[in-house]
Amino acid sequence: MPYSAPYIGRFAPSPTGPLHLGSLYTALASYLDARHHKGLWLLRIDDLDTPRNMSGASDDILDCLQSFGLHWDGEVDYQSRHLDQYEQALVELQNRHALYPCTCSRSSLANSPQIYPGYCRTKAQSTDAPHALRVESADISIHFIDALQGNITQNLASEHGDFIVKRKDGIIAYQLACVVDDQRQKVNRVVRGYDLLDSTPKQQYLQHLLGYPSPLYMHIPLIVDSEGNKLSKQTRAEAANPNQAGPTLFLLLTLLKQNPPPDLRLAAIDSILEWAIEHWQTERLTNTQAVSALQHN
Repeated sequence: MPYSAPYIGRFAPSPTGPLHLGSLYTALASYLDARHHKGLWLLRIDDLDTPRNMSGASDDILDCLQSFGLHWDGEVDYQSRHLDQYEQALVELQNRHALYPCTCSRSSLANSPQIYPGYCRTKAQSTDAPHALRVESADISIHFIDALQGNITQNLASEHGDFIVKRKDGIIAYQLACVVDDQRQKVNRVVRGYDLLDSTPKQQYLQHLLGYPSPLYMHIPLIVDSEGNKLSKQTRAEAANPNQAGPTLFLLLTLLKQNPPPDLRLAAIDSILEWAIEHWQTERLTNTQAVSALQHN
């Protein structure tokens, strides 16, 4: 897919622990795509989910990226510094009559269908009681063209239902925060993992309601372990080792199907990245949903 200037991409990790191979893989892909198209690569720390944040994780993430030569443009952006903008977006959604309070608990929904059945949509609710805020999904099809996965069409109501934009504990939910953040930073290219593909229709619906343009999306394959699980902190994926930056970058380029030449394996970090930026070809990843790191170890 051709890109027009100015390209503005981003990497947005959560400070819930150190970067592991899977998150570094996504960071590298988004970095290379931005640099190959002579664009900006911004860094945003998604630190709204305070119960899951780990002390010192943000600094560890910054140090890790620097160790692997992935230098971002401008200042690091922190979600926690923009709470007023999320609240303003909620006001705008409320003014469009797109929100309603939901007092349902997880236990009350335990035996319900996976798609929220709309229990609170038509009930008169007291906003004095603890409640989440849900978006009233429309019965429409959201269609977009993913740069790797091709044509994607999903029905918002039947496949996603009324989704939460502010949690009962007062924390802004990922879907709304991501939309507001990308608009604030003028992000127009989003490179992220395949596991977030289903978030895109919800985010595009919010962009429509708020009058925001939609970025172009590219959802890259996930790295999986021997059991087919996505590498993540939940599966205890090991932290990326800055002392092995060169070999790790070579491995990641291999996993990204960029076919780095063997003599690049022991090259300096700057030389590896210079080669990777020049030779970046996203079409080699087309229609792939997952890759196994074990095949290349």
